[in-house]
Amino acid sequence: MTRFVIAPQWQGSSSSRAMQLIDGAEAIAGDLPRAATIALDAPTEAGDAQGTAVLRASALARMRERISDAVASAAPGEHAVTVGGDCGVALGAVSAVAGDDLAIVWIDAHADLNTPESSPSGAFHGMVLRAILGDGVDPLRLDPGIPPSRVVLAATRSLDAEEQRFIDEHGIRVIPASALSDPDALAEAVVSTGAARVHVHVDLDALDPSEITGVSFAEPFGAAAADVAASIRRLRERVPLAGATITEFSPSSPAAAVDDLGTILRLVGALA
Repeated sequence: MTRFVIAPQWQGSSSSRAMQLIDGAEAIAGDLPRAATIALDAPTEAGDAQGTAVLRASALARMRERISDAVASAAPGEHAVTVGGDCGVALGAVSAVAGDDLAIVWIDAHADLNTPESSPSGAFHGMVLRAILGDGVDPLRLDPGIPPSRVVLAATRSLDAEEQRFIDEHGIRVIPASALSDPDALAEAVVSTGAARVHVHVDLDALDPSEITGVSFAEPFGAAAADVAASIRRLRERVPLAGATITEFSPSSPAAAVDDLGTILRLVGALA
């Protein structure tokens, strides 16, 4: 069974289209079973940095708590798929299921491994994976964090200098978008971490721009949606799914959302 948590958070985004993330989350929610869905209200205000280098930190901290509580409310035998909003929703979703047996699969064009100090934008969606690993500022980090040895990046192809340094220093596994054409590649990488459970995060900009239009930070040479879906399904045959996030759907208008929903729901189906 699957519980869906709709979290239309936009405060973690650096995009000028950030508010359109609300439309994206609501469009996806419209095609999900109502009885299995919890819809959260994002704070209406932008929030402030609270003396940190993280933009809108106050609003993000409130949403982390709301998301974590909603994910934790899933019944025994259920797992939650959290629908963003920006990538920052993953912190709350992972907080609810974290443990020393959990691996993180991060399917994203960007590594999201900046720190508040290294981030060029100060936007939390570019540092959320680093926060899940335990770095950053309270209350916007996981403590204890997931060790880098249990992280797998997939379709990641746009990196800042600090992110590349961190990946190299810790030997984080990176699976190129092209390698996802073999559905065993992702599963084998996760199995090699020794983890007993996995949280799968999907930022829709992991997909090739030819496959999806409603993203703010498209990067060329991305993954095919069919390959991502097949890789997730094969992974789930090998390692139990503890939870998932799917994020960063930013359609140009509510009406335009329909153009991408078929592709997105294919990925939701693999996660659910």
